[in-house]
Amino acid sequence: MTLHAERVSWRRGGALVVDGVTVQPAPGSTVALLGPNGSGKSSLLRLLQGVARPDTGTVTLDGADLSGMRRREIARAVATVTQHAETDADIIVRDVVRLGRTPHRPLLGGDTAEDERAIDRALAHVGLTEKARQRWHTLSGGERQRAHIARALAQEPRELLLDEPTNHLDIRHQLELLALVAELPVTAVIALHDLNLAAMFCDVVLVLRSGRVVAGGPPADVLTPALIADVYGVRAHVAHDHVSGRISVAFQAGAPEPLHVAP
Repeated sequence: MTLHAERVSWRRGGALVVDGVTVQPAPGSTVALLGPNGSGKSSLLRLLQGVARPDTGTVTLDGADLSGMRRREIARAVATVTQHAETDADIIVRDVVRLGRTPHRPLLGGDTAEDERAIDRALAHVGLTEKARQRWHTLSGGERQRAHIARALAQEPRELLLDEPTNHLDIRHQLELLALVAELPVTAVIALHDLNLAAMFCDVVLVLRSGRVVAGGPPADVLTPALIADVYGVRAHVAHDHVSGRISVAFQAGAPEPLHVAP
């Protein structure tokens, strides 16, 4: 079993932001949530994280309803990386990663040897061992995102939720970050804007519009010129690499041609 959402709907501020969505990632897979701004990607991640409860439908972890689980219990299995996780504190990288051990500590206990080993493993996994004692504010944007992933890995989760993790990163760091996520031994659900990054690194894509899933499946099956025109309102050419099985999307200027339906 893994983290599942079954026909979840959620109203926020009176508006229906998630509308009957089902998400059932295969264990160990990387799933992209795609769609224009306002399509419900971040709202769906909030439901999967358990920080918001659906009005209808259920979110379950190993078959147990998230609404009946304690936050610490959820955090031992599910970790989240958000777009803008910053701090004004004068803190070193190791202490940022150390925050990921909070769900595993007793309420009045300090760090254990296992906590320290988990922090070491997380830093090594993202390539930040040499910067463990460096001040947070001296890191580049890409290094900060890697540190946040290390914090999430220190939780030792089985599920990793990421909300637009590549925003404000240059191309190199976008590629490095998603390659890292795709190789992690976790089930990952990632909200993304970039269709090519989703096609490169994700096993499955779910395309949302107005809170509903309009298409889902392998990127090569889902990301067609017709779907891109319909959902995003742009023209695109989709090229298939028959060796890798992956696709690439090239956008074209101008609005898409209207669909003609035979009488």
